[in-house]
Amino acid sequence: MSGFSIRLARPDDAAHLPAIERAAAVLFRDTAEGAAIDLDEVRTVADYRGMIAKGHCLVAEIDERIVGFLASRPAGRELHVEEMDVHSDAQRKGIGSVLMRACIVDAQNSGFRALTLTTFRDLGWNGPFYARLGFVEVEDLDAHPRLAQTIAQEISDGLPADSRIAMIRFLS
Repeated sequence: MSGFSIRLARPDDAAHLPAIERAAAVLFRDTAEGAAIDLDEVRTVADYRGMIAKGHCLVAEIDERIVGFLASRPAGRELHVEEMDVHSDAQRKGIGSVLMRACIVDAQNSGFRALTLTTFRDLGWNGPFYARLGFVEVEDLDAHPRLAQTIAQEISDGLPADSRIAMIRFLS
């Protein structure tokens, strides 16, 4: 881990996260999936402050500047990753991988049985990225109603149904 550090997010960090989410969204601009996304519509500072209050959000810093984050929330015995973004000028440095590995350690230490998330199936920095970190696609959404509801809401919000997936990583 060179050139950046990871720490637990603090309430004041929430003010920086929408801008990072927006900057990271430029990756979607030239994709078919991006056509369905309003790249300017991001979570609010209040949304992020609420997730940070639950104690499982992380930020990445370079020279004391927040350049990435992972926002998650408890969902029963699982920790659900709501959003993970790295600012476009700090990508391809391993920050996303380190954020996710730190989240895995936090989830294990906190007694969660799994991490969950929803993402795009085929975009290299989405489904395949998470698969390399041990996540697998939830193929039977009927057996996981919370994730089924999340996917249904995303589709209702305009995301393409054929490319959205739920993923899970069981923890030991």
